[in-house]
Amino acid sequence: MPDKDIIIKGVAASPGIAIGKAFLFENDDFCLVHKEIPQNERKDEKKRLNDAIEKTKAELKITHDKINGILGKNYAQITNVYLLILDDPSIRKDVDKFIDEGVNAEYSVFMVIDKIVRSFETIKDDYFKERILDIQDIGKKVLRNLLGKQRTTLASSNEDSIVVSHNLAPADTVAIKEKLVKGFATDIGGKTSHTAIVAQGLAIPAVAGLKVISSQAKTGDTIIVDGNKGEIILNPSAEILTKYKKECDMQFAKRKELEKLKDLPAETIDSHKVLIFANIDNPDEVQSVLDSGAMGIGLYRTEFMYFNRKTMPSEKDHFEEYFKVAEAISPYPTIIRTIDLGGDKLTRMGLLSMKHEENPFLGLRAIRLCLKYPDIFVDQLRAVLKASAYGKVKLMYPMISTLEELHEANRILEKVKQDLKKEHIKFDEKIEVGSMIEVPSAAMIIEAIAKEVDFVSIGTNDLIQYTLAVDRVNENVASLYDPLHPTILRFIKRIIDESHKAGIDVGMCGEMAGDPYYTPVLLGLGLDEFSVASAQIPKIKRVIRNISFGNVQRIAEEILKCGDRDSISKIISTIQMQ
Repeated sequence: MPDKDIIIKGVAASPGIAIGKAFLFENDDFCLVHKEIPQNERKDEKKRLNDAIEKTKAELKITHDKINGILGKNYAQITNVYLLILDDPSIRKDVDKFIDEGVNAEYSVFMVIDKIVRSFETIKDDYFKERILDIQDIGKKVLRNLLGKQRTTLASSNEDSIVVSHNLAPADTVAIKEKLVKGFATDIGGKTSHTAIVAQGLAIPAVAGLKVISSQAKTGDTIIVDGNKGEIILNPSAEILTKYKKECDMQFAKRKELEKLKDLPAETIDSHKVLIFANIDNPDEVQSVLDSGAMGIGLYRTEFMYFNRKTMPSEKDHFEEYFKVAEAISPYPTIIRTIDLGGDKLTRMGLLSMKHEENPFLGLRAIRLCLKYPDIFVDQLRAVLKASAYGKVKLMYPMISTLEELHEANRILEKVKQDLKKEHIKFDEKIEVGSMIEVPSAAMIIEAIAKEVDFVSIGTNDLIQYTLAVDRVNENVASLYDPLHPTILRFIKRIIDESHKAGIDVGMCGEMAGDPYYTPVLLGLGLDEFSVASAQIPKIKRVIRNISFGNVQRIAEEILKCGDRDSISKIISTIQMQ
């Protein structure tokens, strides 16, 4: 055992801490040989390729059913990406072309996959980086079936195992759940990889992007996966192991203690109440919302519906998803936000044809996209309105930056309402309509916006990014992304005060709302509703139930007079928890 703990830093793919024995999950290492195929055998070579593809599709169907059974339909759609690649006519055409030139099927598949991967590597976009892994994985699946190789399985792993691998496919992650292993660590991947998404859904601690873990770890090594910090410790010292075991025990005890808060109100010690809602991406998260003690859904992100599809989601597709959520959450509210994607992403997914934008973050996205392509907007609005007949549904527009955008969105909404009436379709005619406040221009004209909506929700992720001119995922400037910047706090106070003057409530659904450190400040500024990830609800509620509203109001007044972050932090440190 080394004298010094081996700490390898990566990406926090799924939160939590796991301690166990490493199980090295070897990746497929194919020895591919270029063979010349005679003219009279090329037809048979294509048939062999067809058989391998069909076998791969059958395996994907099994994976789809397993994921569906454990996590539900939306997570199971992950396998659709693989099927899209297998059915892509341009890829098949390129492989067939090589076979027609006399190249064996295995090497033809390898060359085409390698060409696609190299072209994708030149695109500076996280979405495409993650898709490289999908393309490589599906290529391996086809090659394995062409070569008649059996895939390495997790059969030898057990509930004490930490799975270590170069990469894991979604099917592997589901197998990890079935074997009840403790966590996993991979060389490649990130927070948006399909494997990370499944791991988060399964609540398996995971760290990705470790680069060298599969070459440094051996089966049987003791390993700590810290999915909170995004690092692993290989063969830790007795001292570090004891420390992490205590941390695991403390986290378990904290979870049990927090569970007691589920049915208690979010109320300060001097009887000031606020509402805590949950953010979701798809209907499969509803149960976690109900289990968390949330008072409803403050943000239903509808973007997930547009991923992994060959065509735009239809009105029926939208309605089926919204209906399930609204009915399950009722009588609590469900706030459905209309599509908050850029045209660039929809174009990459093949759902839209649009010219390249140099800076898509400042381009055609969210409400701008909907107003430019009203057909997309109308399908979603019709579905939201129809779902409002089955629960307390509210509608929210993203990225409103001008009053004119709000007027135009409401004009389209009114037209949709009239159409539904003519069709004798039931909906909530008094459905509440709100606006996200996430760009500086909206914050500056909040008094005008607040008079024309029923509620507003502050999206701090973009508000901070646009106000401070900081790309929060750019490592060179990420340290400048600061929720406690005096300008941000003054914006938040302005939004809350002007909205209250207009008689409407203010929520917050950005990451700032989900961090307990900021809870006292936001409460003191007058925030009415917190909308956060389900797992954060007990933590936020605990803070609220242990502070005085009068005290944090006074502290907020002091903070608003500060001109620098250090002064603000010192004041926050004086907040007393009861």
